Amino acid sequence: MSNDPAYIAREALRAAMIRLAGGDRSALGEIYTATHAKLFGICLRILNDRKEAEDALQDVYLTLWRRADRYDPSSGSPISWLAIFARNRAVDRLRTGKVRKGAVPVEEASDVADVQPRADALLEDAEQSARIHHCLGALEEPTQSSIRSAFLEGQTYAELSESTDTPLGTMKSRIRRGLAKLKACLETDPS
Repeated sequence: MSNDPAYIAREALRAAMIRLAGGDRSALGEIYTATHAKLFGICLRILNDRKEAEDALQDVYLTLWRRADRYDPSSGSPISWLAIFARNRAVDRLRTGKVRKGAVPVEEASDVADVQPRADALLEDAEQSARIHHCLGALEEPTQSSIRSAFLEGQTYAELSESTDTPLGTMKSRIRRGLAKLKACLETDPS
């Protein structure tokens, strides 16, 4: 078993899909949380109308609820299966004439590129961000706030030194030691 966040996210989604097929209602919420941004993006690019994309996305999850047993875990990535499902729902709306204006022609819907990050990449980014904030929160307060100000707010060492009435050398050392601790935490802490 891998510690790769993308692998973990994919397997969690796969497990939720299997649980949903078995009738576990809570699994649908997990699936929605993990996939709605990606699937909405697909619907929006095809339909080019926010309301229509929202309606198509609702159709996706309603149909998924009723037909979750159609997902075959051995057939591939669950997000890929759901992305195809969302694309097909959006195209169905185009074909049945439910879409008002601005949508791509049905013939071009299959060529609409998905330029958004993959759902597993978004999950990995969210996990990495959570790890950074966790490790940053473990640092002593002066170091933590100095690193946040320098790297998240863009303040220079000189500005930080002046605003906190701390010698410039001390500020540089504080941040350097803090970054070393942050790096060590990120390399060892799986949470």
